[in-house]
Amino acid sequence: MTTKRILFIGGSGIISSASVARAVSLGHDVTVLNRGLSHVRPLPEEVELLRADVRDTDAVTETLGSREFDVVAQFTAFTPPQVQADIDRFAGRIGQYVFISSAAAYQKPPQRLPVVESTPLRNPFSQYARDKISCEDVLVHAYREQGFPATIVRPSHTYDRTLIPTMGRRTDLDRMRAGKPVVVHGDGTTLWTITHTEDFAVGFVGLLGRRDVLGEAFHITGDHAPSWNDITRWIAEAAGVEADIVHVPSDVIADVHPPLGPTLLGDKAFPMIFDNTRIRSLVPEFRPAIPFWDGAAEMVAFHDANPHWQPAEPELDAAFDRMVAAVGR
Repeated sequence: MTTKRILFIGGSGIISSASVARAVSLGHDVTVLNRGLSHVRPLPEEVELLRADVRDTDAVTETLGSREFDVVAQFTAFTPPQVQADIDRFAGRIGQYVFISSAAAYQKPPQRLPVVESTPLRNPFSQYARDKISCEDVLVHAYREQGFPATIVRPSHTYDRTLIPTMGRRTDLDRMRAGKPVVVHGDGTTLWTITHTEDFAVGFVGLLGRRDVLGEAFHITGDHAPSWNDITRWIAEAAGVEADIVHVPSDVIADVHPPLGPTLLGDKAFPMIFDNTRIRSLVPEFRPAIPFWDGAAEMVAFHDANPHWQPAEPELDAAFDRMVAAVGR
């Protein structure tokens, strides 16, 4: 294996931190650009940290100077101007630019399952997804017109021990332990692909530095697609209780508590199962192995040890009570 000089923009987040660790473990020369504020996901000692606010263009330019990299992995760009700034900054200085898009960009509702990379990109429900689609459009144009060496990666719902994936996050965990009903959208049987960050990292790092994936897009997801009922029950089981699940229609949830609407109506309300043939054909070591019941145990242990990490939200708790009342419980 040839050692690559890799710059991670971000590098301390739920998705990126495991990828940084894997790149280091494989012997790559890894640099991370962020504010250096994360204590929950510390960087490996071998990583060079460059401190700058990624939204401060002048600070980023000054910090990077004239450095060149084999790979830039961008985890913090969410809008076309942010992507265009990277194109302007890195053109001619890198071998590959890897953009983290999102599987939320795929057609909603999906017309065919499993989802493949050629599935149309269209999500009229989520501004976040539409922005990611627009970012991809900018990169595709830059690749076609000027040869900018872009690769697009679309993760699905990727988690680590800090992220409880249900609507209420820590609030749901507290409701379970208090014996209160936990709201699950629809009838709870929608299948949802959920991927541990360490599994994602194997596929992601396997694409870095490859010239044969420029101009292409890949999703990298697990093969584990439990129902939302199962996801909720496994969290409760890890917490040592039984979940009292109340099913509430998604539109009622969005009406009672509008902040939940875009993510729910634009993503989680639909079944999402993915065909990972493309990533496996290039990265044969990508074999997702961490089931969510193990992930749920990690989450509960982390939140029990860190009660202030993601405190319960009284407003959301009250909204769940209103949802339960709306369906007659």
